[in-house]
Amino acid sequence: MLRDLIVALCRTTDHGSLAAAAQLCTSEIVTNVYRHTAARLIHVDVIIARRYVDVWVHDDLPKELPAPPHDTDREGGLGLFVVDQLADQWGASLYGGLIPTSKAVWFRLHEGGRGVA
Repeated sequence: MLRDLIVALCRTTDHGSLAAAAQLCTSEIVTNVYRHTAARLIHVDVIIARRYVDVWVHDDLPKELPAPPHDTDREGGLGLFVVDQLADQWGASLYGGLIPTSKAVWFRLHEGGRGVA
């Protein structure tokens, strides 16, 4: 359902060329939250601008910040590698000061950028 919503948002806001990359990157990040944390809450924000689309995936369990794997020859665990290859920018942020209470992993896709289909 979220994947379909991301595609619909991209297509209805003249970012159809970014729809597939936005769908895949969102799916990979949300899947990572489910597989690698015990987060009770996931919140997704989508920002549609004239020349780019941002997606922020927030969870309430701020473990260490994610990084793409160095070993890409293995099976599985390549979600952030995919995001790294498709997104023009991506990163992670902690919230809550010295003792973080949540985190967000985000990506940006530019029109004419790496993720254009």
